[in-house]
Amino acid sequence: MTAVHGAPPRRAAGVSAPQVLRQYALLADGRRGALIGPRGDVAWLCAPAWESDAVFTGLLGGPGVYAVAPADDRFVWGGFYEPGTLIWTSRWITTDAIIHSREALALPGAPHTLTLLRRVAAIRGDAVVRLLLDVCAGFGRQPLRDLTRDEHGWAGRAGDLYVRWHGAPQARPDASGVLHGELRLPPGGRHDLMLQLSTRPFTGPAPEADELWPATAAAWQAAVPTTVDGFSGRDARHACAVLHGLTTPEGGMVAAATTSLPERAEAGRNYDYRYAWIRDQSYAGHAAAAAGADGLLDAAVRFVSQHLLTDGPALAPAYVAGSGRPVPDERDLGFLPGYPGAPVRTGNWVNGQFQLDAFGEALLLLTVAARRDRLDADGRRALHLAADTIARRWRDPDAGIWELHPRPWTHSRLTCVAGLLRAAGAVTGPTAARWRDLAGSILADTQATCLHPTGRWQRAPDDPRVDAALLFPGIRGAVPPGDPRTAATLAAVRAELTEDGYVYRFRADDAPLGGAEGAFLLCGYGMALAEQQAGNPVAAARWFERNRAACGPPGLYAEEYDVRQRQLRGNLPQAFVHALLLETAATLPDPTG
Repeated sequence: MTAVHGAPPRRAAGVSAPQVLRQYALLADGRRGALIGPRGDVAWLCAPAWESDAVFTGLLGGPGVYAVAPADDRFVWGGFYEPGTLIWTSRWITTDAIIHSREALALPGAPHTLTLLRRVAAIRGDAVVRLLLDVCAGFGRQPLRDLTRDEHGWAGRAGDLYVRWHGAPQARPDASGVLHGELRLPPGGRHDLMLQLSTRPFTGPAPEADELWPATAAAWQAAVPTTVDGFSGRDARHACAVLHGLTTPEGGMVAAATTSLPERAEAGRNYDYRYAWIRDQSYAGHAAAAAGADGLLDAAVRFVSQHLLTDGPALAPAYVAGSGRPVPDERDLGFLPGYPGAPVRTGNWVNGQFQLDAFGEALLLLTVAARRDRLDADGRRALHLAADTIARRWRDPDAGIWELHPRPWTHSRLTCVAGLLRAAGAVTGPTAARWRDLAGSILADTQATCLHPTGRWQRAPDDPRVDAALLFPGIRGAVPPGDPRTAATLAAVRAELTEDGYVYRFRADDAPLGGAEGAFLLCGYGMALAEQQAGNPVAAARWFERNRAACGPPGLYAEEYDVRQRQLRGNLPQAFVHALLLETAATLPDPTG
């Protein structure tokens, strides 16, 4: 029987205990993503798309998991990505064996069907591996039903999804319908498992793993640059892979693969980031241009241009990544326990916001694309539309980069100044002059109302605090390099908002830094870029090195970093952090020459 409403069924055998975020790896194919934990447990996966209901909810305390792990519970875990891909290998060392499980979402990802590949190998000794499959659609409310078995494995239904598990015919369902099995491999042996979830009935035999693995590896090789010049090519290339994995074929890049992972325990700041933000998309495109990742740049330009042309001055801050539909309104899923420290929410309240800075960021993105000769006619029309919107709306209060109560935020206005000045360089004649004049008017008004007595920029006319977001307009060219206002802002951020090599957004109150929230890794990379621009390459390298250390073995970054506890906070992986890592790595010079 399928449970459609209310709490999910009690299914202790299929529950995966949440782990600290630094231990999760990401598998992604552009249309959806899975988080896999240290016990070989796929603890989070939404199907068929990023914004769909989850079928594995162990990350949020619910049922649903797909686990492949040593039968001997006494093991040490590790793992690694194949360079330039999101093909992950889990590695377990037991008392008597070394076991690997190669994991990937097959590429190219079909819109209606996902294929999760797992290749288990006995690297040393005899491998004994436990298998567990508990597909629970509808965020855990719709368990597996209508199970059938053949010589290759199992098939069934979960909610509206069709399920096929190939390679485990020896598994057996328990009383709850959870499939359990065991796999034994001799030294050097290997075995393929393939899980498929689809909105359509399966017809014909399952595809061959020996064909899907090389096709997936080749797709990653084609999508991600072989090398990225700059400070840390390896990390930059991995950031490219993460951003590519989060980007749909339609061009929309989700802000994160997850929902409801708390920024601070019991603080109420847990959001659904499984949607595409215009600002984040612009950051990613700007970073891709710096790294020479033209595929990512083209995707960002396509997505941002499309929505500018469709919605114009009513451009929403975010959209559903694959379809471009509006983001659904926020709602609570009270039947799930949630990640420890926060309830579960889906949808986002961003719908009702106006974010002025998104138009400035769009100008910066489209201009950098024009400089690389990658802006088509639609992109040029979008460029003009963004500039015209700024002319009409720059005096309107907006929610700003941090999505707060509408005010005339300094960061938003200065970002528009930077975008207009860059865009003026991409056009000629009266239009260029008009955009430069508009930039000058906005800058003059902002200086008159938002310049702190100490000479730095302040957050808003009625808010004298310093904000790390105010580093970015200077980096982007709102004022010339070396401008004293930029230098004073950098000095103030350095003096007031940093701790142990990390940067906080702003002081929410008089409490010590870290009392209200974690450090923002986006701002840490912003510090590195600002120091480099200011002629402080050693300081820039230090900020970069410190912030790129704020991850676990899979090299994934969340939005925030708890400096004292050395833990990731917020949704995972956070796309704009990977974008700024990529840009910083591609911008800073290689210290080895």
